[in-house]
Amino acid sequence: MLRTHTCGELRLTDVNKDVVLSGWVQTIRDKGKLIWVTLRDRYGITQLFLEEGRTPQEIIDTVRKLGREYVVKVSGKVIERESKNPKMPTGDIEIDVNAIEILNESKIPPFTIEDETDGGEELRMKYRYLDLRRNPLKNNLLLRHKLSMETRKYLDSQNFVEVETPYLIKSTPEGARDFVVPSRIHPGEFYALPQSPQTFKQLLMVAGYDRYYQIVKCFRDEDLRADRQPEFTQIDCEMSFVEQEDILNTFEGLVKYLFKEVKGIEIEDLQRMPYDEAMKYYGSDKPDLRFGMKFTELNDVAQNKGFKIFDDAELVVGINAEGCANYTRKQLDKLTEFVRRPQVGAKGLVYVKYNEDGTFKSSVDKFFTQEDLKQWADKFGAKPGDLMLVLSGEAEKVRKQLNELRLEMGERLGLRNPDVFKPLWVTDFPLLEWDEENERYHAMHHPFTSPKPEDIALLETDPGKVRANAYDLVINGVEIGGGSIRIHNRDLQKLMFKVLGFSDEDAQKQFGFLMNAFEYGAPPHGGIALGFDRLAALFGGQDSIRDFIAFPKNNAGRDMMIDSPSTISEEQLEELHLKIVEDKQEEK
Repeated sequence: MLRTHTCGELRLTDVNKDVVLSGWVQTIRDKGKLIWVTLRDRYGITQLFLEEGRTPQEIIDTVRKLGREYVVKVSGKVIERESKNPKMPTGDIEIDVNAIEILNESKIPPFTIEDETDGGEELRMKYRYLDLRRNPLKNNLLLRHKLSMETRKYLDSQNFVEVETPYLIKSTPEGARDFVVPSRIHPGEFYALPQSPQTFKQLLMVAGYDRYYQIVKCFRDEDLRADRQPEFTQIDCEMSFVEQEDILNTFEGLVKYLFKEVKGIEIEDLQRMPYDEAMKYYGSDKPDLRFGMKFTELNDVAQNKGFKIFDDAELVVGINAEGCANYTRKQLDKLTEFVRRPQVGAKGLVYVKYNEDGTFKSSVDKFFTQEDLKQWADKFGAKPGDLMLVLSGEAEKVRKQLNELRLEMGERLGLRNPDVFKPLWVTDFPLLEWDEENERYHAMHHPFTSPKPEDIALLETDPGKVRANAYDLVINGVEIGGGSIRIHNRDLQKLMFKVLGFSDEDAQKQFGFLMNAFEYGAPPHGGIALGFDRLAALFGGQDSIRDFIAFPKNNAGRDMMIDSPSTISEEQLEELHLKIVEDKQEEK
């Protein structure tokens, strides 16, 4: 070993010990007679001390050749520091150097390897191996590691068995776009990289492995954003002989366990909220419950008063911002500008100030009396000092718009504290959603989700009203994962494919292996998949998952460090039978 200790473990109790440390040079302070060097590894930083006239001159000469990020091996004795640094775990000691060896030199890094760096995002992604030396990213990856270890401990304690499933699978038409892999030995045929191990984990249930899990890499060829990457990791689980409540209880246990073991936080029992309720009161199927501002519908007290915008609306709905009646005209104009942004899409915003003296001041005083506005306040449960904000329009659109305004107000009022966690289960989703463009239904989750038993009869008569035996885990307005009770009966699965527009031939071609398996004693089963990257980011108090992944892609789906994706040679194209396709396209 090139070290006896790490750079983060030595303390006053180690004084007078002879030690060997290895690491990267962080800083050098040369005061002429005295020299201090900070040495870093992933465990921490230790200060080295040299003094002219006492430290051998050849060692001092070597130290004066050092640059930032040089890799060195140092021998010396642990001594107590005269000027202690209480901000460093090793701040009470330093190493009196008696030998040093340069293990490798370093070019000057393109940005500073400090907690606060001067490197832009693209530059840091290009030199990701340097960025990963910084404490913020190091701590993120250590947090991710702890989450994975504790997840495995919990699932192992619940008798789950980890099974690896294939990465080269069959492309399917449902869901997001697949990444495809050409087959060399089967010309014109392609594998797909899995968007999830869904069918394989169901087959494991048929095989009798009644509690499966896998911390697994998945792939989706879709547009990227802060919480989405083309390759991502999920905690994938499946259970047999269970109902929905069994799965919710098991994974509520996992959530509580992870918060306690990783964050030291005790989480209360998770709230259950039906999808319809979430949409009605929060305009979102992933509501942030760290703060209030539930929606209040005002049709009965706001319409038929001569205000055409309200009278023509399908829904008049608003939120109450407590203590915000003192908002200035400038602040209110900014809120109006916010809801008019194309990303939100509202045409305008109505406000009502509930003044401290019990009177009301609104942007619609011309149409509504003080008595009218008092009725609004009563519906909101508002009190003097509050500010009511109201939108109107087509019900589905206006709820989504108000959701954006609610989240913006929560942000402006400091109510979305990243150190507060409010997980919940959203249940009873619609089984299907209508695709206007293609005039057909799509599965809201996936085609293997079971309908509620009492709604099965509606599949052939009114598919849009069928509820799914499905559930999502939501924490602080972020969908962390979701799952469902699966269809385990061939006839019901065949009916589901029919509703989704599959011919019998297409269903057999795409999913015949699963349908056939259902004829050999498939048990009732269900499961869940949790987004591991999102969970890590949430525990780390950040919105973006990128800095919780060692080597992520940028917003264009490129790996800046290795310059991927990239072209391949003509020989490879021919070997994969892709050159023929390319030539034919050129001919056309």
